[in-house]
Amino acid sequence: MLSELIKTTAKTTGLDEAQTRQALGVLFNTAERQGAPLIEKVFSRMPGARTLSATTGAQTGAATGTIARLIEQTPGGRQHVSLSMFSKLHEIGLGHAQVASLLQCVGTHMEETYDIRGIGHLGDLIVVDPAALDERKSAVA
Repeated sequence: MLSELIKTTAKTTGLDEAQTRQALGVLFNTAERQGAPLIEKVFSRMPGARTLSATTGAQTGAATGTIARLIEQTPGGRQHVSLSMFSKLHEIGLGHAQVASLLQCVGTHMEETYDIRGIGHLGDLIVVDPAALDERKSAVA
């Protein structure tokens, strides 16, 4: 469950639970905006994760429209979204070591709890499969 991930991650990173919730929301929202295949697995197995992503996106002014999301999945858009994620994580109070620890905690939790493998570093969670992006563009057109 999401609450378990928040508690474990807070303990490991040294953040309080409110900061951890915000950081996970930023991470999930970034992955969702990137159209990452692994985030859909997370959303389907972890109740509350999609809501946290959406709430965080609304609070931070993230794009929500279909066209805006497609733009965010272009090479320049992905770069902007990724840089924005790091800025938001730093604003919350995470340093570089805590960002790395955040990803390790999420990866370990997803593997142990939901048998979702492949979230070992940031690229695993937020990189888009080019084939999936082509499918989305076709669906919109």
